Amino acid sequence: MPPDRDAKTEAPTPRRRQEAREKGQVARSQDLPAAVLLLGTVVAFKVLGPKIWGSLRDLYEAVLGNEACHAQPVCDLVVLSLRPVAWIVLPILLLGALFVLVANLAQVGWLIAPNQVMPDLNRINPINGFGRLFDMQALVRLGMGLLKMASVAGVAALTLWQMHAGVMYAANLGTELLIGYTGEVVYTLCLRLAIVLLILAIVDYAWQRWRLEQDLKMTKEELKEEFRRMEGDPVIKQRRRHVQMQLAMHRMRYDVPKADVVITNPTHLAIAIKYDAETMSAPKVLAKGQGYMAQKIREIALEHGIPIVERRPLAQALYKAAEVGAEIPREFYRAIAEVLAYVYELSGRGFRRKPVKV
Repeated sequence: MPPDRDAKTEAPTPRRRQEAREKGQVARSQDLPAAVLLLGTVVAFKVLGPKIWGSLRDLYEAVLGNEACHAQPVCDLVVLSLRPVAWIVLPILLLGALFVLVANLAQVGWLIAPNQVMPDLNRINPINGFGRLFDMQALVRLGMGLLKMASVAGVAALTLWQMHAGVMYAANLGTELLIGYTGEVVYTLCLRLAIVLLILAIVDYAWQRWRLEQDLKMTKEELKEEFRRMEGDPVIKQRRRHVQMQLAMHRMRYDVPKADVVITNPTHLAIAIKYDAETMSAPKVLAKGQGYMAQKIREIALEHGIPIVERRPLAQALYKAAEVGAEIPREFYRAIAEVLAYVYELSGRGFRRKPVKV
């Protein structure tokens, strides 16, 4: 059977991933921040529990155990209690906000997606909403919801069953011991529930990442189109190269006849050199090329009687180090001077050095 042209078989390109991220299409589990918040809060209560209990007991003794406070209005008692209560609640709230922030940053990093907050009528379209009730995402979320309910019920039942003997005995304890034991039972139950919910949230996050990867996959045609966008249309690139070559050829036909010598490799490279002691501080490269361009430089040089000198190491080094229109690097002065002296001697012009001021 012929391959399906619409089949998404190719991995998404970095550009497609970035565009999806800018639109807010990222892998994110809504349950993970809640699970991290629950687990972090349970641990925070365990660590800060003695201090919180002490603060509450001091508050009780200061407000209700003090006879002088009984005559004060209720509003004054509330104001008096706000500061201690704030010191009790504020650390838990700040830690909870920190846990949620860390959980979200761990999933998607720092991301601002204005498209997600813009109004979209498709989101409230009842037809589209009815269709979303039966898609794969909805079914998976339904399954995860049922799994969470079953897990919570199972963990709660198992914990209470393991601690039922202590619970029955706790009725004989004093008030303070009863409160302490009740706190231990609640802490154990909440910790186990938080761990189970965190595991399920991680599974949900893994599913979201896999689903996003499948959604971002591309067909072969989309991949080709993406490469065209990234690299440009091949037809336009070929036309641009043709125009650049024409401009280079036009410049060579104008500059090479002015050269004093053309240094070759002998066939792969060609560099046209010009030196005028009256106007230049050092020889300049008028043109250079390799392959076809080197052949054209040699042809133009032959047409105009420009000497062609074969110096393989010098040609290779000059082609890499010297730019067209720029003076040759200082390390090539001696070699170029020898070539120019040889050319001037052949032509009978003599080699003229520019006087150096001392």
